[in-house]
Amino acid sequence: MDSLIFTAQQLEAMIHHVEAESPLEACGLLGGKDARVESVHFVRNQAQSPVRFVMDAKEQLDAFEWIESQDQELLAIFHSHPAGPETVSVTDIAEAAYPVIHIILARAEGKWRPRGFWIENGQAREVTLQIV
Repeated sequence: MDSLIFTAQQLEAMIHHVEAESPLEACGLLGGKDARVESVHFVRNQAQSPVRFVMDAKEQLDAFEWIESQDQELLAIFHSHPAGPETVSVTDIAEAAYPVIHIILARAEGKWRPRGFWIENGQAREVTLQIV
């Protein structure tokens, strides 16, 4: 997948979530169809860490089941880097388990900024995020 489309309201919901969890990393899932996000799911960071996230297994499973029940697909995983960097980390690449876009929300000049990445075979390439 080379791009992902979501609304300004969906982005605001993600930003509100990561801001509320800061300085810890926050995480969640995005469901939808044809590269267009239809649902945002917040998942508790079980690691409770400012530099690492581990999705709560039950909340992650509940989100997967809801996405499937709505005939959606898992399109993306998002998480924050409260203290940077604005790109995927070595850990993010090593632990990427799903063939979906990985969105990193990091602060740039005082504002949360999303960047999307496709991770495959130990490599990450940036993808286009379209906000409509």
